[in-house]
Amino acid sequence: MITVFVLLSIFFFPIISAQGKWHLLHASVGISAMHMQLLHNNKVVVIDRTDFGPSNLSLPPHLCRHDSRDLALQTDCTAHSILYSLPTNTFRPLNVQTDTWCSSGSLLPNGTLAQTGGYNDGDHVLRMFSPCHDDGNCDWVEFPGYLSERRWYASNQILPDGRIIIVGGRRQFNYEFYPRSSNSYSLDFLKETRDVDENNLYPFLHLLPDGNLFIFANTRSISLDYKRHRVVREFPPIPGGEPRNYPSSGSSVLLPIIETLPVQAEVLVCGGAQPGGVSAAHGGNFLSASRTCGRLKVSNENPNWVMEEMPIPRVMGDMLILPTGAVIIINGASSGTAGWEAGRSPVTIPVIYRHSGAVNDTDRFSVMSGSEIPRMYHSSAVLQPDGRILVGGSNPHVYYNFTNVVYPTELSLESYSPPYLSPSFSSIRPQILSLNKNIRYGRPFFVVFNLCEYRINDGVLSANIIAPSFSTHAVAMNQRMVVLRAERVMKVAGNRYRLSVVAPSRPEIAPPGYYMLFLVHSDIPSHGMWVKIH
Repeated sequence: MITVFVLLSIFFFPIISAQGKWHLLHASVGISAMHMQLLHNNKVVVIDRTDFGPSNLSLPPHLCRHDSRDLALQTDCTAHSILYSLPTNTFRPLNVQTDTWCSSGSLLPNGTLAQTGGYNDGDHVLRMFSPCHDDGNCDWVEFPGYLSERRWYASNQILPDGRIIIVGGRRQFNYEFYPRSSNSYSLDFLKETRDVDENNLYPFLHLLPDGNLFIFANTRSISLDYKRHRVVREFPPIPGGEPRNYPSSGSSVLLPIIETLPVQAEVLVCGGAQPGGVSAAHGGNFLSASRTCGRLKVSNENPNWVMEEMPIPRVMGDMLILPTGAVIIINGASSGTAGWEAGRSPVTIPVIYRHSGAVNDTDRFSVMSGSEIPRMYHSSAVLQPDGRILVGGSNPHVYYNFTNVVYPTELSLESYSPPYLSPSFSSIRPQILSLNKNIRYGRPFFVVFNLCEYRINDGVLSANIIAPSFSTHAVAMNQRMVVLRAERVMKVAGNRYRLSVVAPSRPEIAPPGYYMLFLVHSDIPSHGMWVKIH
């Protein structure tokens, strides 16, 4: 029997010299990927907006959209949403009826995407997309007027009881819930954090292990007890005075929650714009983006921000948790802000941030290989079960514009493979053979895996779960990683092993629903497998 020790070195980050690889999947999928959501059947819902005219992808015959309120085209026979298949690298059009521009979303515990708000005729709409196994007929189902308030640039977060909280939006200083139980609830914090350039839109939301909701807007943050509708704590402002939310558009993650240690909650916020950067950009002066990141241990009694510097200034960067627990920052620009024609100097180079083990900024950040495609305003990125990053979008123009502009509208999809996917690591990469796909809170379950070269004394074996995010505007809503309690490994035969793991202890740690489970051995992850937690 081989025992796994995970208490002291959950994240083991060896130095890997390779910088990863990019691969163009499609030069055009017909629409620009403003929003993306990975589903548990390994399909990705991609959504643009409807109010700019025709896209470059036709709908099937007799499925034209007829909308007298549309601002550009009342009869539209083109698609503004697609369903992309990861296994087959194919896609098909979906028929969204109302305007999804700058909307939000969350997966329900059953795997259905609840997509909320947008612009114009879509700002009060709830849309549902339920995965179907045959991939033949599933499409959007819409509920106009469902939301109590206009939700344009709002943020969503799934809660421990399976409800969704929907927070903010343009000139909306309140929040509401799905399923709908009453009207909205006032939140003065959102009004207080609105400045002359707004900078409080798409607030960063993170469910904390104590069940409260962390909300960050502009430079300030609070803990909200959404059950009693009161702010229970305000944290110190992030130093430097640089706004971090749309349109200054930094990004944020809740760093991995580790169930083998006393539970802590630590938030990371990176990038953004300079004060006054939005107004300056609209006047043609594109100021340098923020170079700083801040970490805040919100579970501490007296938390304070710890500031670090990225190798590259960045605004509009997507920040995703990798299966190893490291964080990748990808897409965006190094000057200007979000908004029409407001960004310059694309940052096509991802950066990987290792939050554990390194002692200084230089060691924490690793610069990766760059893409040839700028991903500016209205781009997005999501983590795939195979460990790659799916990247798409970029349209800083009011309409689709492919010529005589600095950054043409992008209809392409590409993937980025981090260094851990190098074939040179195949001997130390776990391969999951079987596992319990339905797991219950606090209950043990088993993962059987194959591993050619088990480095017992050279690192840790961990079981990590990641919730797939709804990604748009540099915000990865509902993203979450939990390092599960691994109890022991037993050798079955040859290179086959069985790992005993304990499911998340409670829904405040991991809300109910579908997660990707990765085994990570010496910082090399397996292919992720879907599990449902309830």
